[in-house]
Amino acid sequence: MGWIVNQNILIVGLGLMGGSYAKGLKHIGYHMMAIDTDPAAISYALENGIIDEGRTDVDPQMVRKADVIIFGLYPHLIADWVRDYQTYFKYGIRITDVTGVKRCIVYEVQDLLREDVEFIPAHPMAGREVYGVQNSDEKMFHNANYIVTPTAKNTPEAIDWCKDLGRLLGFSNVAVLTPEEHDEMIGFVSQLTHVIAVALMDCSDNTHLVDYTGDSFRDLTRIANINERMWSELFLVNKDALLEQMDTFMAEMDVLRDMLRKDDKQGLCEKMKLSTARRALFNKRK
Repeated sequence: MGWIVNQNILIVGLGLMGGSYAKGLKHIGYHMMAIDTDPAAISYALENGIIDEGRTDVDPQMVRKADVIIFGLYPHLIADWVRDYQTYFKYGIRITDVTGVKRCIVYEVQDLLREDVEFIPAHPMAGREVYGVQNSDEKMFHNANYIVTPTAKNTPEAIDWCKDLGRLLGFSNVAVLTPEEHDEMIGFVSQLTHVIAVALMDCSDNTHLVDYTGDSFRDLTRIANINERMWSELFLVNKDALLEQMDTFMAEMDVLRDMLRKDDKQGLCEKMKLSTARRALFNKRK
């Protein structure tokens, strides 16, 4: 089963990411359905043409109609949803997700699923410092990275199908990692950066900082405007990888602090040259 435009796609969890998927896929021509417990989210999505059908309860007929299901739920909710409602899944349906951690859900969900249903996990490496379907925007996927995290239970055809979804949504780079590789990488490039942003905002109680700061502080702390329920869960379920990355970062801070204490200008310059060279790789990608 490939990506055929007349398919029915069900989004379960219509937040920022689920809403952005819905917008992008509806613009291509797919029939979009959504289930979310928040009536305001469903109403907004219907009124603004983001979805064609929506429910706040799990309607068996809607689930049965779905050719594809995309989970936009918090990690701890996905396995329970599959356990409770997979009896309604269409034969041979494919499922994917947008979740920012993988080891804690992928294997459990795949073990729960019927043999005719395949779950191919993925992580869109895009986001905004706001949340909710009212802030959804499929344009944030353009020039962004998309990571597919298959296991031995996934077929080559389904992996290609999931990679094609990333391309359909406009991601410029589609990569494949194991769930373990993903969680290690995400602990550094995403979770550690959020920890640093939160720490920067929390370490000073000066309420007048906004009157003095320039772009550097605003850029560094943009992601400190954070969904505390979602990110605290993401931190905790990936805490071994995140703690390792935090230890590495703090060790590097100790090196820089020691250079500063010793007036080691040459050492500081070398560190800055290294950071500039590594950051240049991002400029090339852009």
